[in-house]
Amino acid sequence: MSNLLRPYNERMMEVLLYIQENLDEDLSPETLAEVACFSVAHFHRIFKGMVGESLKEHVRRLRLERAAYKLSYSDKSVMDIALDARFESSETFSRAFKKMFKIPPSEYRIQFRKLATPDGNGKIRYQPAPDSNEFKLVGSPLTYEVEVRKRDETQVAFIRHVGSYFDVTKAWNKLCSWAFKRDILNSETEYLGLCYDDPYVTPQGKIRYDACISFGDEIEPHPEIGTQIIPCGKYAVATHYGPYDGLMAAYQELYGKWLPASGYQLKNNLVSFEKYVNTPEKTAPEDLITEIWLGIY
Repeated sequence: MSNLLRPYNERMMEVLLYIQENLDEDLSPETLAEVACFSVAHFHRIFKGMVGESLKEHVRRLRLERAAYKLSYSDKSVMDIALDARFESSETFSRAFKKMFKIPPSEYRIQFRKLATPDGNGKIRYQPAPDSNEFKLVGSPLTYEVEVRKRDETQVAFIRHVGSYFDVTKAWNKLCSWAFKRDILNSETEYLGLCYDDPYVTPQGKIRYDACISFGDEIEPHPEIGTQIIPCGKYAVATHYGPYDGLMAAYQELYGKWLPASGYQLKNNLVSFEKYVNTPEKTAPEDLITEIWLGIY
């Protein structure tokens, strides 16, 4: 099937994936229109009509959300983060950031780091080390055991969900029904959730999540099912036992406590994802097992 004859939603998904994987690049309308064989003359209207925001708004929002993430979990200067987000100065970046998040970047960094630190109101303090002018960080030990693993690339079929992470059931039901009818599921199948956005940063209605199943052989194209590759690389892996509503605390501990002390950095092209070792259809909430994978280097 030629690119021009593929369904619009399939072609637009290619554009959205390209954007989120290339936020450091120019991302001109001409480049993005070419990605999925749209006419440049009509691309803006098609994009806004299908995505719900203009191309410029979409790219800027994702860059600012990534900047908020870096303010919270890295020691990069505001100026460097502004340049990473393709702003020419820290002043223009600060204005855009404040317009979106209602507070300046420097204040956001202070406030969010307090939020991202579990029990930050009293249990973690800087205090002088004995007989020394230096300071040491005193805090509670990690709740989660974190392993560093290498992973081969994984080919997955997926359905994109936009909205709250707590509303992904419909996407999973549709994906599993499609896979079951085609006899794709087997004992080797991995059930993965690609989590692109931080719910503390991204509005609930714009959160992106891909419900994914791994597959080995070729699959027939389907207008509602996309395919992509989860890159090979090094990942930090923590295992959460219990209901899914406890995952947010696990993420906060990984990002706010383990990562700063680990010596690792997050790798931009390795999205974080969840691996569902068992399923809520067959498992009591307290017995659910979920692995959280963070791409690192």
